[in-house]
Amino acid sequence: MDRNPDVLGWRRKFGVLGPSTNTIVQPEMDAMRPRGVTNHYSRIYTPNAQAISNESFMAGTLQISAGVLDAVRSVMTCEPDWLVMGMSAITFYGGAKGADEFAARIRAESGVGVSTGSLSTVAALRAIGGIRRVAFLSPYYPVANAEVRRFLEESGYTVVRDLCLQCPTWTAIAQVPATTLRAKLRALDGDDVDALIQVGTNLCMASLADEAERWLGKPVLAINTATYWHALRENGIDDRIAGFGRLLLDH
Repeated sequence: MDRNPDVLGWRRKFGVLGPSTNTIVQPEMDAMRPRGVTNHYSRIYTPNAQAISNESFMAGTLQISAGVLDAVRSVMTCEPDWLVMGMSAITFYGGAKGADEFAARIRAESGVGVSTGSLSTVAALRAIGGIRRVAFLSPYYPVANAEVRRFLEESGYTVVRDLCLQCPTWTAIAQVPATTLRAKLRALDGDDVDALIQVGTNLCMASLADEAERWLGKPVLAINTATYWHALRENGIDDRIAGFGRLLLDH
């Protein structure tokens, strides 16, 4: 790879992979981008499927999974230094072993490192420290929440509660208003929870998580923030970025 620095991405170029229906990852991660880092979005072709049951939701996410490597090959033509996975559900499937295997497939195809939602979330929880009991919110159906729960529990955390919004289409996820998300976070919270987690990259949560930490008084991890934080820190970029919660500001 040419080691002359890119004029705008002189610190790092990130290839960001996300479903073609996703409209939240790109603007949220661009908002977190420090000077000298550039994001290069590669869309995983995804029909805007209707998810009306556990079965249809899983079928839709597995169709996205099947297109991931094509998106990797596409974005690698701009020679990024690192990949950032902007689709979280499939990164949790198969528990801790499945999460590791998914990341390994991306690394093998690309030849560079990758930040995935599942592994980045655990890295963020460990960086914050003192967290054992969590609750999480998703736009998924129960079958996918069960996979997230399995991964978190196999990673050493107790899942106290979880909620799934059962959004009817992929684009409908981006239409969930902040008022709904605030109410769901409050419903998840309790004295028995050390931290709240949001999964599902097309939910608009990065800035709201920062706000929620102030009125809940505990960590609130948005999946896009955790994944982008992981990519920055793994690449030696230690910039403290305000507006997205304590993770990017303090760790």
